[in-house]
Amino acid sequence: MSATIMDRTSVLQRRIRWVVAATIGYNLIEAVVAITAGTAASSGALIGFGLDSTIEVLSAAAVAWQFTRRDPERWEKPTLRVISIAFFALAAYVSISSLLTVFGRVEVHHSPVGIVLTALSVIVMPFLSLAERRAGRELGSATAVADSKQTLICTYLSAAVLVGLLLNSLLGWWWADPIAALVIAFFAIREGIEAWKGDACATSVGMLLEDEHDDEDHHHHDCVRCGR
Repeated sequence: MSATIMDRTSVLQRRIRWVVAATIGYNLIEAVVAITAGTAASSGALIGFGLDSTIEVLSAAAVAWQFTRRDPERWEKPTLRVISIAFFALAAYVSISSLLTVFGRVEVHHSPVGIVLTALSVIVMPFLSLAERRAGRELGSATAVADSKQTLICTYLSAAVLVGLLLNSLLGWWWADPIAALVIAFFAIREGIEAWKGDACATSVGMLLEDEHDDEDHHHHDCVRCGR
């Protein structure tokens, strides 16, 4: 194992920690603002969006905790389980909330704060997701890749809530947001299943450290093909 590879591994682990820290900080602010604005506007979608942010914090914190361990690869499987459960919890909440909104014909008031917040999330989240996914794939960490997917799911949910708020404010289409959210729930379930099975194809940090450089590249590409 060359010093160059060791140095690169250290850089990637540090990069993931910084991205995760930024994700946690942003989502904490997002959760407080969304829940507050949602309560003021009687918007189940915004309140759900805020609760989704707390789930995102849980996922990011799990990855952050993993990469503070001396041997991160030892915690790969349990961390993946936490991320997977977070996906399932998100899907369950969004589904139930959406169905209650549809059948209860819940009226949502105009929320400028909610519109600005979700629009900002649509812009910020893809960059955080891309940065973590690139570093995770090069490092061979299934947990970092899975967490980046959850951040991307948060982007889709942000877009769905934004469209719902805009259609409700401009056209009075109260049903647009819960219908779009049900689509997001489907993707959350799919990603939860993939995260649960992710350890089967993941190339762990330990494998990277044990192999020669050529073997490392081979295992890394196998993980990319399996974990997308």
